[in-house]
Amino acid sequence: MTAISPLQSIHKKGIFGDHHKQNESDLLKITEVKNINIVQIVQYKNSKISSSKIKIDDLELTSQSSKVLSNEKTRIFWSGPRTWLIVSDKENIIDIVTKNCDNENFAITDISHSRAVIQIKGIKAKEVLKKGCPINFNEIEKNNCVSSVYNGITILIDCLDDKTQIFNLFTLRSFGESFYHHITDASLEFGYVGA
Repeated sequence: MTAISPLQSIHKKGIFGDHHKQNESDLLKITEVKNINIVQIVQYKNSKISSSKIKIDDLELTSQSSKVLSNEKTRIFWSGPRTWLIVSDKENIIDIVTKNCDNENFAITDISHSRAVIQIKGIKAKEVLKKGCPINFNEIEKNNCVSSVYNGITILIDCLDDKTQIFNLFTLRSFGESFYHHITDASLEFGYVGA
C-alpha cells in the first residue's frame, strides 16, 4: 500500500500566473514536499535529563528559540519549551529518536502523515508570504523557523535559505488544500512553476 500525499489530487504541474516575457528560471517554484518523516519530541516536566546532552543524527536538541539545526538529511526545530520537531529524509529516524530519548523522559509522536508541506522558492517568495502572514520576513534568516498564520491557517515556516529565498511551509493535513490554494493564488502576480 502506498501513502497518498496531502496535495496529490490538487497540485498541478506547469507554468501559471503572470509569466509572460519572464525566464522560467526567474519564476517562483512551488512543490509539495513528500516522503519526509516528522517526529515530535516533548520532554516531560519531571524529567531530570539535560536535553543538551541528547543528539539525534549527530544534532543537538537546541534550546534557542526559533533556531533550526541541520545536516544533509535531518533538521531539528525548536518549537517550544522542551518541545522539538525532527524532520528527516531518513526512514529510520523514529528508531534513532527512540534510541536516544527514552519513554520515561520523553513523549515521542510520529506526525508525518498529519502534515502537508509546501516548498516555495524564488526571489519573490517572501513577497508571497507577506501577503497572508504578519511576520517581519526581513528578520528571518537561514535556519530560522517560526510559527504563525497565513490567512487564518496555522503554519510553521522553515527558512532553508534566505538569500535564494527557499521556505518549507508546514500545516495540518486537513488545511493542506486550502493553504495550497492561498499560496498559489498569492503567487499568480509573480508567475510560478508548479513542479
